[in-house]
Amino acid sequence: MKPADPDQESSSKAKDLVVFDIVRESKCADCGKELLGGSFLFMEAGRPLCLSCADLDHLVYLPRGDTALTRRARKHSSLSAVVVRFSRSRKRYERQGVLIEEPALDRAEQECSADADERSVKRALAEVYRGKQDQMLALRMAESICQMFPGCPLEEARAIARHTSVRGSGRVGRTAAGRALEEEALEAAVIAAVRHRHTKYDRLLMRGVSRMEARNAVRDHIDRVLESWRVTPDGRK
Repeated sequence: MKPADPDQESSSKAKDLVVFDIVRESKCADCGKELLGGSFLFMEAGRPLCLSCADLDHLVYLPRGDTALTRRARKHSSLSAVVVRFSRSRKRYERQGVLIEEPALDRAEQECSADADERSVKRALAEVYRGKQDQMLALRMAESICQMFPGCPLEEARAIARHTSVRGSGRVGRTAAGRALEEEALEAAVIAAVRHRHTKYDRLLMRGVSRMEARNAVRDHIDRVLESWRVTPDGRK
């Protein structure tokens, strides 16, 4: 049996290098350079390093946004690093772009320019396909909501389904449970819709009432609406 190539084995297990687009001032642990907010910083064994001391200063920055360009540039670059920045609002690090070798970026730009028309057509077709998928998901959700709440007006059920199933929204309809039409997920979507459409919840928030206090204030009203929707107009469940 041919022995495993240690270089191949290590590269297959290697993780991305990560560079931080810092939001607060820092200082390089090696050269003492002041790093202002917006500077790039690399952490090595818990020590902050500027890109020069980290031997990454020859790389160029490619912001996120063009998936094909990023994928090709990283493929052609023997060294690359993912750039992340901490989001205070979301309390997590979010990807901003990549650092790659300049020749790799030049080559990737040439390749993308050569097949730009072909990729544009593919994107348009994919967008149509995703739109059809989303439309079918919303229709199936509306049908399930009407089965769970036969007294819910059809147009309202459709509006709830459209709202909760928006792609990329992070709403319950886009979760695995929502796409599987699980009752718990769909009921959560209906409750959220009733809270905003049929109670004074939004007005309470605008008056400065805390979210939990506002929710407690409208809970009974939501329960009454849901109970009325669980029966058909002729009173049958």
